[in-house]
Amino acid sequence: MKLDNMFKKMKPAAAVRGGASAGKPEVPEGLLRRCNKCHGAIIAREVEEQYYICPKCGGYFHVPSNRRTSMIADPGTFQEWDKEMPTGNPLQFRGYPEKLAQLRKKTGLKEAVMTGECHIEGYRTAIAVCDGRFLMASMGETVGEKLTRCIERATEKQISVVILACSGGARMQEGIVSLMQMAKVSAALRRHSDAGLLYISVLTDPTMGGVTASFAMQGDVILAEPGALIGFAGPRVIEQTIRQKLPKGFQSAEFLLEHGFLDAIVQRQEMKRELGKFLRLHSENCGAEAEVVQKITESRCNTIEKESNESGQSTVCKVSSERSFTVGLLKKSCKKSVGKPEERMESQDAWQRVQCSRSADRPVGMDYIEALFTDFIELHGDRQFGDDAAIRGGIAYFRGKPVTVIAQQKGTTTKENIACNFGMPKPEGYRKALRLMQQAEKFHRPVICFVDTPGAFCGMEAEERGQGEAIARNLFTLAGLRTPVLTVITGEGGSGGALALAVADEVWMLENSVYSILSPEGFASILWKDASRAKEAANVMRLTAQDLQKQGIIERVFPEGEHYTREHMEPVTELLGAAMEQFLQQQSRQTDEERLKCRYARFRKF
Repeated sequence: MKLDNMFKKMKPAAAVRGGASAGKPEVPEGLLRRCNKCHGAIIAREVEEQYYICPKCGGYFHVPSNRRTSMIADPGTFQEWDKEMPTGNPLQFRGYPEKLAQLRKKTGLKEAVMTGECHIEGYRTAIAVCDGRFLMASMGETVGEKLTRCIERATEKQISVVILACSGGARMQEGIVSLMQMAKVSAALRRHSDAGLLYISVLTDPTMGGVTASFAMQGDVILAEPGALIGFAGPRVIEQTIRQKLPKGFQSAEFLLEHGFLDAIVQRQEMKRELGKFLRLHSENCGAEAEVVQKITESRCNTIEKESNESGQSTVCKVSSERSFTVGLLKKSCKKSVGKPEERMESQDAWQRVQCSRSADRPVGMDYIEALFTDFIELHGDRQFGDDAAIRGGIAYFRGKPVTVIAQQKGTTTKENIACNFGMPKPEGYRKALRLMQQAEKFHRPVICFVDTPGAFCGMEAEERGQGEAIARNLFTLAGLRTPVLTVITGEGGSGGALALAVADEVWMLENSVYSILSPEGFASILWKDASRAKEAANVMRLTAQDLQKQGIIERVFPEGEHYTREHMEPVTELLGAAMEQFLQQQSRQTDEERLKCRYARFRKF
């Protein structure tokens, strides 16, 4: 008999031969596993050795908690907590204790979750792993208590928490007591968050009901395994309620990523490595590289302070001298350009610069992220509706220090432009940016934004989802964000769609970028009822970097050189990198209160 036929219904042997061994298995129990995706038979040992992944179709098997822990934790580092915690029967539900006893004997588990402490890629972490073999990992009093104690210990020890969720939801046999666990665990996570600590939620198949509606969706970072079923109400419940068949892929991890509720989908074999990346980014000691950068920073700051004290310069003068240094770099970088940088900056009219800012071969947001930062990890979704491709963002290193970087994204091809809506963000894009800004504030990371948009998307669906409110919320939050914020306008800076990422401590522009109340075409249409006068409007609007620097709207202008493209952006990114380093050094010398005061004064003067 072929292995693939092992789980097919067949006539008993006795019916064929009249033998006495009817119904007996033809292979030893536990030798084979059946894949729920391809329905093939696989040798169990092969499954266990391959991360519980089907070698035929790549389908995922459910993983016991002890094996899951060994996949994630560094060898020999896991120490279990609260292993012998008893389970009560708050409703005195008939047969419940007997059911628990049977499950303990069958699975070898005490309860549906295993908690403890371990190291992941060298980083000390509290970990909790749900096990679906025990009452579908439903959340009862003991599960909630173990999770709460795990989070409380992590808060006390000042370490991160990783929870690998898997659950059918609340435990029916414990009634309202089960419901209270949702609030209890959430309250513990809030205290952990208020302490400035990282919580990573990993969703595995299935994650449903009260678990989804509590700790599973409360992570600073939310990851999921491919194909995992994730939702509040089960598919059958929904179908019975709406009396319709659900579409294929509904409530899958891929569905949730598309609708903005996950940061990423991670292959099981890559999960440990990805968790290690996040833990490294959020650790207090980011490695030797960070230490070197810090020492250089301190040395440079001390030198500047010493020189200024000797010369009698003020802090403002010191900042100015730093900016003069940057200008020197700018001039040096542009030696190969035709004419002096200052002459070239003044030679083009406003309309020419508008055309340059819209050039199809001009670098886009992700080009700057790839050029200036290392180890970028993109985070997705607004946790409300969707994941807007017009705004890309995540966490990265800038010269050894973790930063949050957000970029408005245009495409380089027609297909890409359609995918990212030609760089015009929707409400979900601004809400994604807002989420990343708030996360940066929690973990004391500077925020660096790259602006390049014709403006926020104007469409019926955008209005329905609150485009104005989304932009307003960003302005409000950025005004009080207690971490350094830098904005660089690299192309078009269109209206409120640009300002939503530009309430910053400083705003810089590239030589041929523009920043305005709306497009010249729109300006001419509204004021003169004639869009063909766009060229004239551009000159009237004072939207060039040079005009805006004179008005004090922006702080710095960076020359581009002739015909600025993705292939010729290195000199510009070198300058930007040097200037960004100076900016962060300067900001590190300010308290949060000083920074907020300066940011308020920056906009109060207009």
